[in-house]
Amino acid sequence: MYALAEKIDRSILPDPSAMALGTVAEHGGPSVRIVLLKGFDERGFVFYTNYEGRKGRQLLSNPKAALCFHWPTLEIQVRVEGVVTKVAAKEADAYFASRNRLSQIGAWASRQSEPLENPGALDERVKKYETEFAGKDVPRPKYWSGFRVSPERIEFWKGKPNRLHERHLYTRVGAGWKIETIYP
Repeated sequence: MYALAEKIDRSILPDPSAMALGTVAEHGGPSVRIVLLKGFDERGFVFYTNYEGRKGRQLLSNPKAALCFHWPTLEIQVRVEGVVTKVAAKEADAYFASRNRLSQIGAWASRQSEPLENPGALDERVKKYETEFAGKDVPRPKYWSGFRVSPERIEFWKGKPNRLHERHLYTRVGAGWKIETIYP
């Protein structure tokens, strides 16, 4: 993904790793937001978040998700549906260590999805953790890690004239995939 992303014209695709993540809220309704893909392999698609934030709580209570990559200038989208698991601590540690220091501090400072106590609360918390970790490596918070979406369905959609789009659906069957071309 990273090598591919480096070759993409950013004026056409500003951030090709941006994907919509759909989860199921505590009340049973849908919840969608944009997150960044940080890795993928034969096991699935990985992104990172605070497990105590809204999306983290939703995924921990109902470990299923949908992803959608949409690249409108190319008239392409890729839809993924699957089961969600936590990434291994070692994998999360390695990714966290690769982040810039202020992003690491931000993981400690943000009480993700909680109301701010006052307008300066986040800045105060950033300063607190900058002081706490001054002169040393910032460790990964225990509540911050990654999720992997292991696909059960992947659909590749290519826009065509007159809304006669091309759609290819891959559905997991055992260790393999059933491949179908479906109507637009």
